[in-house]
Amino acid sequence: MKNQSNQFLIACVCSVSLAACVSTDPSLGGSSGNTITGAAGGAHSQGENNALERCEAPLGTLSIYEDTNENWWYDYRRMYPQLGTTVPLIRVMIQQSNCFVIVERGKAMRALQAERALMESGELRSQSNFGKGQLVAADYTVSPSIQFSESGTQKVGGLLGGWVGVVAGGLSSNEAATTLLLVDNRSGVQVSAAAGNAKNWDFSAFAGVFSGLLAGVGGYTDTPEGKVISAAFMDSYNNMVKALKSYQAQDVRGGLGRGGALGVNE
Repeated sequence: MKNQSNQFLIACVCSVSLAACVSTDPSLGGSSGNTITGAAGGAHSQGENNALERCEAPLGTLSIYEDTNENWWYDYRRMYPQLGTTVPLIRVMIQQSNCFVIVERGKAMRALQAERALMESGELRSQSNFGKGQLVAADYTVSPSIQFSESGTQKVGGLLGGWVGVVAGGLSSNEAATTLLLVDNRSGVQVSAAAGNAKNWDFSAFAGVFSGLLAGVGGYTDTPEGKVISAAFMDSYNNMVKALKSYQAQDVRGGLGRGGALGVNE
């Protein structure tokens, strides 16, 4: 990592444009990668990150549940009030992968219910069809969580001698670690769990004479934490998809939920 920091620092110093030294792209799990981008429509996607794992066919339907009562949510909102819910980001990522078909179980359910209420009231046209038995069941639920997210976790200074060391003093890293849990809704069995992480480097400050030179890029002194969190979730999801592609259901002697193999003496 020290060699990578040196290389990045030298590249910035030698660059004609000092603005190029603002930050590096987030790195997924130690390999090169970026954040979640683009769009999805059905099984087709556009502008997706090439690092995202994909499936040839969906494995089932999926709902997303973000538990806002967990401690991680309170810490996340306190540290990054400018960042909202993680659900839209995760929905885009999962649909782009074509591994699951996403069903709505979030706040938009109110709109679905409102349309059905209008139909029942007789206000909708006779051709409208919002009758019972049309909603699609969610085979699985995925639950995201952020285990760790910090900016400025590692400061680098004095890597190189002389005036370059002044620049190095403003180099710091942003890190995030995330998990995704996948649960079978019919049985309540957790079928998959995955962890991921991401990291990038940015210049948090420039001391002395360099502050005047970079007065025009003050808004770029901190890399948005959202980019690192996005990359960490992609790393988590990629790890999950890789495991699911060779998925084998777990067997318990005697059957699931029927006592288990760890007997207790009377």
